[in-house]
Amino acid sequence: MRNSTLPALLALVLAACSAPEPEPPAAGVPLALAESRAATIRDVRYEARFDLPAERAEPVTGEVSVHFTRAESDEPLVLDFRAPADHVLGVQLDGDSVAYTVPEDHVVIPARALAAGEHVVTVRFRSTDAALNRQDGFLYALFVPDRASTAMPVFEQPDLKARVSLTLSVPSHWTALANGALVARDSSDRARHVVRFAETQPISTYLVSFAAGELQVETAQRGGRSFTMYHRETDAAKVARNRDAIFDLHATALDWLEDYTAIDYPFGQFAFFAVPAFQFGGMEHPGAIWYRAESLFLDASASRAQELGRASLIAHETAHMWFGDLVTMRWFNDVWMKEVFANFMAAKIAGPAFPDLNLPLRFFQAHHPTAYGVDRTAGANPIRQPLENLRDAGSLYGAIIYQKAPVVMQQLEQLIGETALRDGLRTYLDRFRFGNATWPDLIAILDEATPDDLAAWSRVWVEEPGRPRISARWADSGVVITQDDERGGRSLRWSQPVVLALGFGDTVHVERVTLRDDAAFVPVASAAPDFVLAGADGVGYARFVLDSSSREALRRGVHALDDPVHRAVAWQALYEEVLDDSLAAHAFLDAAIEGVGRERDELVAQQLLGLARGVYWRFVSDSVRRAVAPTFEATLWRALDEAPTPGRKGAYFGAITAVTLSPDGVARLERIWRRAETPRGLPLAEQQYVSLAEALALRGVSNADAILTEQEARITNPDRLARFRFVRPAFAEDTAARAALFRSFADVENRRRESWVLDAMGAMHHPLRAAESRAMVRPALDLVEEIQRTGDIFFPLRWLNATLDGHASAEAAETVRAFLEANPNLPPRLRGKVLQAADDLFRAAETR
Repeated sequence: MRNSTLPALLALVLAACSAPEPEPPAAGVPLALAESRAATIRDVRYEARFDLPAERAEPVTGEVSVHFTRAESDEPLVLDFRAPADHVLGVQLDGDSVAYTVPEDHVVIPARALAAGEHVVTVRFRSTDAALNRQDGFLYALFVPDRASTAMPVFEQPDLKARVSLTLSVPSHWTALANGALVARDSSDRARHVVRFAETQPISTYLVSFAAGELQVETAQRGGRSFTMYHRETDAAKVARNRDAIFDLHATALDWLEDYTAIDYPFGQFAFFAVPAFQFGGMEHPGAIWYRAESLFLDASASRAQELGRASLIAHETAHMWFGDLVTMRWFNDVWMKEVFANFMAAKIAGPAFPDLNLPLRFFQAHHPTAYGVDRTAGANPIRQPLENLRDAGSLYGAIIYQKAPVVMQQLEQLIGETALRDGLRTYLDRFRFGNATWPDLIAILDEATPDDLAAWSRVWVEEPGRPRISARWADSGVVITQDDERGGRSLRWSQPVVLALGFGDTVHVERVTLRDDAAFVPVASAAPDFVLAGADGVGYARFVLDSSSREALRRGVHALDDPVHRAVAWQALYEEVLDDSLAAHAFLDAAIEGVGRERDELVAQQLLGLARGVYWRFVSDSVRRAVAPTFEATLWRALDEAPTPGRKGAYFGAITAVTLSPDGVARLERIWRRAETPRGLPLAEQQYVSLAEALALRGVSNADAILTEQEARITNPDRLARFRFVRPAFAEDTAARAALFRSFADVENRRRESWVLDAMGAMHHPLRAAESRAMVRPALDLVEEIQRTGDIFFPLRWLNATLDGHASAEAAETVRAFLEANPNLPPRLRGKVLQAADDLFRAAETR
């Protein structure tokens, strides 16, 4: 039968052949490319195989078949692959060879090769190691936010969700896990086994993961549900001590979330891997969560706060199964949505298991101070940020989305009501399940539950950086509350409830007002109070300014406040006064040391220890620090002796290790390290002895090198031993050894173990070594752009913090300013990170 369409088709082919080739796509994943693909591609499935060698020097290779349906389009097909061109070993389209090009970060097949309909592109490739975290004896993939394409060709954007089938070829003695459940293990080859995993539900590429290596496995049943934990911990007693609690916490979180969302857990298997020295707290891969092992396997002396921290971490990652995995942001400008709900739900889930802890206090401490640490800086960013290219997505992460956003969500819940928020979230999750959504999608749902204009509320709280400056002062018959924009020039007004604590001798009177405009007045039928403390409930979010009489009354009497939330808020407010140079640092430190000796609430005590340590090392001179050290040390030792539990004793011992400077104090630490003395009632674990050895080396004890050598010999766990050997040069007395280690970090291969690198940088830039390390500050700043390109999402800011946190000199501050002036084209968000990290340095240099 004659085909009458052949001449027309031939004409189309000839026209296509004569048409100019389109410009190659830009590097990364530009928003325009993502939007074009989302409009023309659907029904994506990946069938991927990776061949994982035992030796790190050997390359990882693989093959991926990308199944999809494509609409009619004159655009080329663009897969993302961030690897050298020679890592593409072959490409087929629908089983046949096809022409392709490999511009930067992509594999491109011309439009003329594809008609509308179903297709399969198969690519043989060599992976880069950028996201595979290859270690001696194991590896794990970590693809967030845009690094799946460093391991295999994919459509790297969150709104092209795909079903994923993984197959791994591994050494026969290795164990493997992935998002999907184990389907089969072919052991016919004695040297290598082929492990196949079940196909997943639709997930975004940043959530795809696998791990393999010499792993141990624990399993448990809870409520008819199976859990599997993979780990490399060699301390059997530590595993046994923590095992049941870890499984119980996961089961509790799953049950709570199923009830709250009215949606069953959606991803089949539930497994997790406790990764040694993992660079995050956790990562929410559906079916295969990664955790930092040290956060799960707690020492016997762990405090209740540490136990709550573990419970909160597990609840956070489990909440992501719904908030982020089931419903995912359409584009990474809304990455904060998954994090805010994970943190917000974690506070609800974990709290009830700790009735002995003050949960409103815990919420304040876990969120406000850290968020303030960014919002007060010149580098502050809004919660929701624009994003033009996915390669910059890592720069969106930070305290504002993890700590400020849950505070904002708590205020939203107060605004519309707990039930209305829960019902709105149920609608949101059901409507967009296994799909993608935006913040405006959720606001549109929640807006129906309240007469308030949530869009206007969102513009101030979500889409603008910074915080209000709120002052509360006594005026004859009441309190006048005023707010202004701390950043200036915008005239923003934050609507929020403000709780006032008014001190009258031994009593505290509480008032509440909703502040919507420039000012509000709260009538109080009494004489003038001793102090006025705004934000006293730990919910309000602002720079709460103290008037001079309130500042002095609280500095002298904060210890006497009955409510631990009031004490916590007051200590934070006093610390803010130090930062603004309204309260002398030495006066705050004296009050804080007294507070350490008097505080009986575990959470407030730990907050106070952190504030005191920060001022001790950063905001007082070396002469003041050494003068106050004996008193500080004696106060901590008394607090340790009086603490009722090993967990509370451990917090004080950590502070002792961190601040001790007196000769007698250092000698006592060495006796403890040598096991000639034991802190009363506190059994020390291996990591505490490691910390002691490192602290002694930093203090320049005469036999520091021998101490480090003996400590190295004591370590039995291979992963902890590898870490110690890596960081050891950072503690050397020899400045040349430290400098050589720092220079090695210019090579990306020497930065792969990011947590180790940060430990080393922190040691090299410790305040006791600040004068010697000042010359390293500028080279470290010069590396930050490369670190952003090659590192994981939190690494750039943590690198900056590790570099700058030990410095307080005018010279170091000027080095940062000179770097910023010399680099006017530094990416804006990265410039913001530098300003965030340098803020305390700038303040310390100006006030000392």
